[in-house]
Amino acid sequence: MKGWRRNPEVHQVTDAKPSLSADIHKREISYLIKMGIRTICLILAVVVPVPWPYRLLFIAGAVLLPYIAVIGANERGNPGPPPTFQSPEANQSEIPLHRREIGS
Repeated sequence: MKGWRRNPEVHQVTDAKPSLSADIHKREISYLIKMGIRTICLILAVVVPVPWPYRLLFIAGAVLLPYIAVIGANERGNPGPPPTFQSPEANQSEIPLHRREIGS
């Protein structure tokens, strides 16, 4: 039985990545939360009568949070482990990795 693999790779449902729309939704929610915190920091820096060290802390939050929010929003979900090399004989019916895109 030459065609049978000895150790077939078994995939579980938990190995699946979240869908692109779910990943985008998660990043949008995170961005909106950070921008909400930034807005609160900006309002606190202007409206609330607190000593200058606290006011500077609010201003720093209002200035730095947009950068942190954009970096977080542009970060894709976990890419997962890199693909492992398998001998060509192991998966003869599988499409090679470099040929799995449309139009290739």
